[in-house]
Amino acid sequence: MGNLKLKGKDILKLGYPNNQSVNIALEVMKRNFATKNIHYVKSLLKEIQQNPENFEKDLTFGQIAEALLSSKKTEKRMLNSNRATFNIFGNNISDEAKNQLYTALKLPIATQGALMPDAHSGYGLPIGGVLAVENAVIPYGVGMDIGCRMSLSILDTPISYLDGARDKYEKALAEHTKFGMYETHKSHVDHEIFDRDTFDLIPILRRLKGKAIKQMGSSGGGNHFVEFGEVEITEEDKQINIPKGKYLGILSHSGSRGLGAEIAQYYSRVATEQCPLPKEAQNFAWLDLNTHLGLEYWTAMNLAGDYASACHDDIHRRLVKAVGGRVKARIENHHNFAWKEIHNGREVIVHRKGATPANENELGMIPGSMTAKGFIVRGKGNPDSLNSASHGAGRAHSRGECRSLFTQNDIKKELKLKNVTLMGGNTEEAPMAYKNINEVMNAQSELVDILGTFQPRIVRMDK
Repeated sequence: MGNLKLKGKDILKLGYPNNQSVNIALEVMKRNFATKNIHYVKSLLKEIQQNPENFEKDLTFGQIAEALLSSKKTEKRMLNSNRATFNIFGNNISDEAKNQLYTALKLPIATQGALMPDAHSGYGLPIGGVLAVENAVIPYGVGMDIGCRMSLSILDTPISYLDGARDKYEKALAEHTKFGMYETHKSHVDHEIFDRDTFDLIPILRRLKGKAIKQMGSSGGGNHFVEFGEVEITEEDKQINIPKGKYLGILSHSGSRGLGAEIAQYYSRVATEQCPLPKEAQNFAWLDLNTHLGLEYWTAMNLAGDYASACHDDIHRRLVKAVGGRVKARIENHHNFAWKEIHNGREVIVHRKGATPANENELGMIPGSMTAKGFIVRGKGNPDSLNSASHGAGRAHSRGECRSLFTQNDIKKELKLKNVTLMGGNTEEAPMAYKNINEVMNAQSELVDILGTFQPRIVRMDK
């Protein structure tokens, strides 16, 4: 905590009430002013104590002001006996995933929910779960990899180059993509995101800025990938603005790296302390957006989402520079995020954990597996799904099951059959681990229109 010799009794002497405000003040000041003179720190605390309403919206001192202005005790929230309205798309969904959504729908803040056809169980909200709530955000409802997203670049390069110069494309992936916890690029570009004052306003972001700079342009482990493949545009769209036909494409799937993971862990823990719930619902602890912590998480979440987008920009920039060609179109979308949206005439916070936004005419990319086609889609804005669609094929087998069900040899056979080169990867991400993407797409014909496909050819994943 640094060198600041500040104690609770010092804060009480300044006129603070003997309640949670003392502990909060102690933590905030030690976290932000560890090297400052104690007299300066006390003068700040006195100013906040005398006029807390002036500091309510301050990202550094707001939590102290809020505690001074509120004498409420933390009371256990109860679940409603009835669920909010919901819709389930698709049939091949486990009872465990459905039950996770049913619990979320009983939260007193829940207004509507939906399950996408790729849904499977997760922590808190199931993967493929969509939940709308009133004026609150659920860190675990967003998930651990904040702003995880898909990004597709369609190049003007003839598709024949992919087979004719396969070595070149494999070399580009080997040299210009980085995966997992330890691989990072030697050189870093200056990105505007690191100039944002948000990094300086919130202590956890200040601490994580160095890691974010280091991990820029890298991808996570697990099911994250970067791949070259064959794009086929089957229906022309003004937004994509390229003719029907086949093109070379770069597709990436990754999120906000260590920055997002640590934001998620910290605010999930804080939410649990602030919002006690029955045991089966504890992962749905929320932060009210009228509170300092709610505002703080919302700000951090949005920064993590922008950082995830910047990482994809960097990945695609490096690869295009390495292989040549020009980008004719770019299609990208978040999942694992929360948005302020209007549904049924009122503003709600929509959490999409492993679900693609599919507002009317919104473009998106829904991948299959390392060997199965993915789909370029245009949203229909279906209110029954809260304007959402699946974020992929969805797992048919858990990672643990995959380790015992499949071998590297099984994967090699499938790759050879589909003419796909795999760099890295493991049995947990075997093509057979996933549901049939065509069945998933058929189950959401009311949610999206299909504009084209992406067939993976050279895939790079974490080892």
